[in-house]
Amino acid sequence: MPLIYNKLTSVNTQSIFIVMTCLLGFNTAGYAAQSQQTLTLEEAVNLSQSNDPWLVSNQYQQDSIDSLGIAAGTLPDPKISIGLANLSASNFDFGQEAMTQMKIGVSQMFPRGDSLSLRQEQLKLLAEQYPFLRQDRRAKLSVTAAQVWFDVFKAQESIALIERNRNLFEQLSDIAKAGYSSALVKSNQQDIIRAELEVTRLEDKLTVLAQQQDMFKQKLSEWVGKAFVNEYSIDNSQEYGLTLSNFNVSNTLPNISLTHQNFYLDDIQSQSYTQALYEAFSVHPLISALEQKIQSSRKSVELTKQLYKPEWGVNAGYSYRGDDAMGNSRADLLSIGVSFDLPIFTSSKQDKQVQAAIYQSESIKTEKWLMLRSMMASYGVAKAQFLKLEQRQTLYNDLLLPQMQDQAEASLTAYTNDKGDFAEVVRSLIAQLNTQLDALAINVELQKVKVQLNYYFTPNVGPVSISYNSYVIGEVK
Repeated sequence: MPLIYNKLTSVNTQSIFIVMTCLLGFNTAGYAAQSQQTLTLEEAVNLSQSNDPWLVSNQYQQDSIDSLGIAAGTLPDPKISIGLANLSASNFDFGQEAMTQMKIGVSQMFPRGDSLSLRQEQLKLLAEQYPFLRQDRRAKLSVTAAQVWFDVFKAQESIALIERNRNLFEQLSDIAKAGYSSALVKSNQQDIIRAELEVTRLEDKLTVLAQQQDMFKQKLSEWVGKAFVNEYSIDNSQEYGLTLSNFNVSNTLPNISLTHQNFYLDDIQSQSYTQALYEAFSVHPLISALEQKIQSSRKSVELTKQLYKPEWGVNAGYSYRGDDAMGNSRADLLSIGVSFDLPIFTSSKQDKQVQAAIYQSESIKTEKWLMLRSMMASYGVAKAQFLKLEQRQTLYNDLLLPQMQDQAEASLTAYTNDKGDFAEVVRSLIAQLNTQLDALAINVELQKVKVQLNYYFTPNVGPVSISYNSYVIGEVK
């Protein structure tokens, strides 16, 4: 600092002081978002789950199947028949012929074997998958809302970081102009143009980031917004969502807590690791839902086997006859019967239907293994990202950020002592800015990957388990 004051006191002392203060305090000043509304990560997750119509639809689907299950366990309705039999066609005289009758009958069918109870159990098992699907949906909503929230955060904090650098480059431009006019510093017109060019480039970066921020906010509104909520929400007394015209996310970066730390240390190729991972994923809501489908399909096989048993029916009828031509009373008639079908062509009908049900059940089992394979592969990809991002975070935090800070200070000091050129000062400050933007992106991406990793252990912990650390723009913690 004294070197600059001694060299450029007559140029612009206030400008130089501002530049050095910005440079040396670059990693210590925070940014306070100016907004009327601030959306935290917890609020985004909660709103995404409160406003989701899929959860409402899923509950209705479960209620529908529950109702069908009750109906499936009930006997079919009896049938009533009323008619006239053997009425004389010549004069329609009810009492002319002894065979003329008014008939009233009732019949009741009884489904094959245990079809009623098996069908009821099948639907009950099928309905029990829906709570697991809702649990998985809530976990996915947490992941999606959290990751979009982090995208908004990165754009917002990148804008704040560049805004501070723009002031720095504007001060450098003022110093270059003052040095060029006073001839006390080795400045030329090219330095002035270069400084103004970098300010223009920063303006363009701000425009791009502002565009991204608006896009991510609108994307976030799909999950936390209140559009149409009153159309499907059961509780219309709540206030949902945000006014997206003027809000920012909080400027404190959450630190997502990982679960099952041992899975990030073991050898991914070891048999014990794979077995432990399989056991952990086996209780995931998606797998549990598939297990319910598998059990329901087994009941379907049992239900199909009831086709080998006959379907029974009973019927009863009462026939009223009128008096004969002499006025004598005729006896009324009572009929009782039993009916049943006889499954005798089983090789081409029942056998094939049972085979079809078995094949369908086996196909559902393969869905489980496909899902587990997909989950393990996706988890492996996310884990690889996580480990490399941690390495990059350490590299930036321990080496690159301090080195870029030292380089920027050294180039500016050399320039103020006529031992460096202005272009090198600009290059070092640009490199420092880009490094800090990269560090911010790495830290945000690391939190997004943690959210994704926690999703795979949803039954044990929610995908967003948060602790807050103080976060400084340009510094990774």
